[in-house]
Amino acid sequence: MASDNSRFSTRQQGSGLSPGGAPVLPSRPSEVARPGIERPPGTSSPTAAHAGLPGEAPRRSETAQRTLIVGREIGLSGEITSCDRLVVEGSVQANLANCREIDIAESGLFKGSASIDEAEIRGRFEGTLIARKRLHIRSTGKVAATVSYAQIEIEAGGQLSGAIEVLSPGATAPAPRTGNSQGN
Repeated sequence: MASDNSRFSTRQQGSGLSPGGAPVLPSRPSEVARPGIERPPGTSSPTAAHAGLPGEAPRRSETAQRTLIVGREIGLSGEITSCDRLVVEGSVQANLANCREIDIAESGLFKGSASIDEAEIRGRFEGTLIARKRLHIRSTGKVAATVSYAQIEIEAGGQLSGAIEVLSPGATAPAPRTGNSQGN
């Protein structure tokens, strides 16, 4: 009997159990740094914030920052409402409303309509895009859409094509004009 007990305790030590017998879970993919996705200034990694490490910013409450991340090789279709930030690393075909920011990674594709405050495009956007504050197309970004924006920045290599309209606060927006623009 003694040898059976010693084998059992050896298995426990190598099976992902803590010394107290509680299971030890591997880190979640959302806790791993995502290449190409920058965290907003003043936020820390979820792991550090969750662990309450000294010197780290406290974790935001669930209602303070509502972020939806569509990971690589994930497809999502439908309607997205009431998120603060949408991060697209995979493929999204949707209507996006009541969202403040969209961030499309190099591997990301968004097809549909989005009415947001700020957009940062490193991947592809196709459809209708209204950026009430700022549209930033990075060097790897491609936008083929009906676009309305207040401010725009296109890095060298970034591409914008479709109907384009500038939003002016307090003034009537000009009629959309069709054209192609490439940052070179």
